[in-house]
Amino acid sequence: MTNSLVLVLNQGYEPLNLCRVRRAIVLVYRGKAEVVENSRGELHSVSQVFQIPSVIRVAHMIRPPHHRRKLTKLEVFNRDRYACQYCGRETKELTLDHVIPRRRDGEHTWENVVSACIPCNRRKGGRTPEEAGMKLIRRPRAPRSNGFYIPYGYLHRHGEWQKYLLQ
Repeated sequence: MTNSLVLVLNQGYEPLNLCRVRRAIVLVYRGKAEVVENSRGELHSVSQVFQIPSVIRVAHMIRPPHHRRKLTKLEVFNRDRYACQYCGRETKELTLDHVIPRRRDGEHTWENVVSACIPCNRRKGGRTPEEAGMKLIRRPRAPRSNGFYIPYGYLHRHGEWQKYLLQ
């Protein structure tokens, strides 16, 4: 249970980070953060009982870092929510597809790469979607670079985080 994730909010309730339960309890115990939501029970030590937090808020304002996201397979799958962009099927067995194929001078950019299931990627082959008679569900674009995001898989497991996240 100490390896579960906790959502860390800035002083103004903006999402800042994810940390492990153990780190969150230490921050709360030292007075550097406060528990906003408990939803996981208790953790017992020899002399104390700690509520296992799901969401904590730091006591002082922290300036969040701003990073550009790298174009990786995992980032594309997260952006596309683990769904094929041609048929809409949600699966873990995805491949990357270049909308305009590389052999036709298609670039390896956020705007030209999408998630595709294996059957759709085979069907499209080295053609454009129009030539293959396939439509994109969503036009690919670069994700927002607000410095913080939660991998798509965690959003289903932590419904209590939804009210603190702007999607």
